[in-house]
Amino acid sequence: MNKLGNAQDRAMALIGEIGDGLRKAVPGKAMQWVETGAALGAIRTGGRVALKVARRNPVLAGAAIAGAGLLWYAARKRAKAAADAPIEGTAKRVDARTPVARKPRREASTATAAE
Repeated sequence: MNKLGNAQDRAMALIGEIGDGLRKAVPGKAMQWVETGAALGAIRTGGRVALKVARRNPVLAGAAIAGAGLLWYAARKRAKAAADAPIEGTAKRVDARTPVARKPRREASTATAAE
């Protein structure tokens, strides 16, 4: 059993090294395509599993769908309330003062013209 365990550990290490090598060798855009493909594969597999569970337990599937709908509704309602909420902050009210009458200015041009 010890040799079998070592072989599995060594195989996992080699697979990890190969994956690291591929990530370094593949250009950035191509890696995005690989990640997208992996995500699509995971979605397809998850969909298959969900269908099997729904066929075997329809009540459980209905409850899950209803719960997801309630969560979506609550999130939507909260987002609308946050959008309509007043802006948080502090304000200080400043009262207007009555205007003070100013003295008329002396005109400099009339003083120079008289001389």
